[in-house]
Amino acid sequence: MAHVRIPALQGLGTTWYQRGARYWLRRVWTAVLLLTVLAFLCFASISLYQGFRTVLPPTVRTAWDWAQVVAACIAVVWGWLVQRRRHHKDLLDPPDPDEFRARKRDETRRSTGLAVVGRALVLIAAPVMPALAAFALGWSVAMLTVREYPSEVGARRWLEGHGSRP
Repeated sequence: MAHVRIPALQGLGTTWYQRGARYWLRRVWTAVLLLTVLAFLCFASISLYQGFRTVLPPTVRTAWDWAQVVAACIAVVWGWLVQRRRHHKDLLDPPDPDEFRARKRDETRRSTGLAVVGRALVLIAAPVMPALAAFALGWSVAMLTVREYPSEVGARRWLEGHGSRP
């Protein structure tokens, strides 16, 4: 049998294959970094929201605050569900290593344009920023707490398709 090289996956390198201590350190490090970014996002969202709510009359402000609490609770669950459904769908047809890299490249290209557009939309979205941050939090926590990423499943199937183990 020919020797097949273990493909490196973005963020995991080749640690995904044996899932040892280095793999779990990478997963924990990714979670810490993402949760740090999310903490900043939540802080910025609440700060923007506080700036918006100061222009509201007191009675409207109270009602709007409660509406945001309810919306944020719904949004965190909704974000979780959206991500888990996508994860389940991606596990049914996981990408092989080349397809995964192509998807990541495309996402990176799109995210640059979305970031520019997002800066302008943040000011418009200030009234609902806590709910948007809650959605992002639910989505991210659901993504971080999966047992295995679709890219890992796809890479394992790709290795099996090449008929040998490294």
